Amino acid sequence: MARRYDAPLPALRVIPANQNKMIRFNLSADLLAIIIGGIVSFALVGATTSAQDFPPERIRAGAAIFSRNCSPCHGTRMQNPESAFDLRQFPPDQHDRFISSVMHGKNQMPPWGDLLDATEIESLWAYVMAGEPK
Repeated sequence: MARRYDAPLPALRVIPANQNKMIRFNLSADLLAIIIGGIVSFALVGATTSAQDFPPERIRAGAAIFSRNCSPCHGTRMQNPESAFDLRQFPPDQHDRFISSVMHGKNQMPPWGDLLDATEIESLWAYVMAGEPK
């Protein structure tokens, strides 16, 4: 049986001009927030990194730099780091944080920006993201 709605429609309300602009502004702000949220989500999903993203020679160069400069604290081949951060757990979507930490140091880690150039630091990133073969 179909339902019948006999209730009268509510009376239309007149909205003053200044409130009308506020309503439009809030809807626009909400829409903008949704769009920005979508872009950020897409960027984060697309920002994950894997070994296939780096040339093998870049990973090998990073491994050599790591062995020479980073392994005393972060562990040989990133295994068993002493009191340093376990780089095997470094989030792939935080490239800028990695670069900043290497260049400027962090906590007990000294800065390497004066000793390593940008290509060497990117090679380290490639090695850390690729990890050691299992």
